Amino acid sequence: MIHLAQGEYLLLLIIIPFLFLFYALSLKVRKKRLAKLGDPELVGKLMPDVSTGRGWLKLTFFALAILFFTIGLTRPQLGARLKERESKGIEVMVALDVSNSMLAEDYSPNRLERAKLAISRLVDKLQGDRIGLIVFAGQSFIQLPITADYVSAKIFLNTITTESVPIQGTALADAITTAARSFSTQSEKSRAIILITDGEDHEGNALEAAHAVAEEGIRIYCIGVGSPAGKPIPINGELLKDKDGEIVVTKLDESILREIAGAGNGKYVRAGNSEFGLNPIIENIREIDKEQFQSVVFEDFDEQYMYFFGIALFFLILEMLIGERKTGKNLFKN
Repeated sequence: MIHLAQGEYLLLLIIIPFLFLFYALSLKVRKKRLAKLGDPELVGKLMPDVSTGRGWLKLTFFALAILFFTIGLTRPQLGARLKERESKGIEVMVALDVSNSMLAEDYSPNRLERAKLAISRLVDKLQGDRIGLIVFAGQSFIQLPITADYVSAKIFLNTITTESVPIQGTALADAITTAARSFSTQSEKSRAIILITDGEDHEGNALEAAHAVAEEGIRIYCIGVGSPAGKPIPINGELLKDKDGEIVVTKLDESILREIAGAGNGKYVRAGNSEFGLNPIIENIREIDKEQFQSVVFEDFDEQYMYFFGIALFFLILEMLIGERKTGKNLFKN
C-alpha cells in the first residue's frame, strides 16, 4: 500500500504542461522572426547546427525531473501492514465533552481545542497502554474503540468538533455508561475512565452511573474545563443567546465532578492553562495493576522519497548534458 504523507504537493505538476506550451509558443515566435530575415529554408541552411528536436528532448528531461521531484515532495510511504503485538499496560477511555459550551474561550483558543491538545500529548506518553475515545453532548458515541494504535488515535482525535454529536446538552451519565461498555474483553481490572467536561450536567443521574461503574472495578477521573465565573459561547462569530435574547454564560460545575470522581474511586483536577490536569491523573492511574494485552497495530511506514529525488537528479543531469546544437557528423549522410 502506497501512502502520500504530503499529497498537496501534487499541485506542482500543473507546471509541466505550461512548460511545453511556453516552449512551443517561443518556437513559433522565433520562427516568425527568422521568416522576416528571408526565406526560412535558406536561413535554416545558414544555421545547420540548430536542432529543434534537441530542445524538445531537453525540455522532456527537465519535465521528468520536475515530475519525480514533485512525487518525492509528497513523501511516498510503504507499509500499513497489520501486525500483532503483545503489551502490558492499562486501558483508558477518554470521554470528551463536545457540547457548544466547550467553545468558550477560557483557554486558548477554546476549551475543546485545548482539551484535544492535552489528549494528544497524553497519547505521546503512553507505553503499552491502550486508549479509546468517547465524544458526548446530549448523547455519547464511540469515536475510537480501545486500541494500542496511537497513530490512529491522533487521527481520530483531530476530527473531533462540536458537530461530532448532533444533539446538544451534556449527558454525563450516558458518557460514563458508554465508556464503561467500551473496554475490551481482555481487561478485567486495569480500566480507567477520564471524563473531560465543564460539568454542566443536563440529565442529573451521573452519580448513579458512577457508582454502578465503580462496582465493576472501573475508576473514574474527572478534569474540569472552564472557570466558575463563566464565559460566553462564541458560535459563527456571534455570542450564543437563549430564547429571551440573553447571552448564555457557561460555568464550570466542580461540585458534580468532585462527586463523580469520589464515587468512581478516582480523582478530580481542574484544568489549567499550563497544566491541563492529565499528568497528575496519569500518575495516579499508573498505580493500577497492569495487564497483558494482544493488540493489532499498523507497522511504521517506510519513506520512499529519496528514490524519487535520485531519479529527478538523474534526469536533471541528462538535461544539462544535452546541448541545443547538433554535434558530430551525420553517419548516414550520402
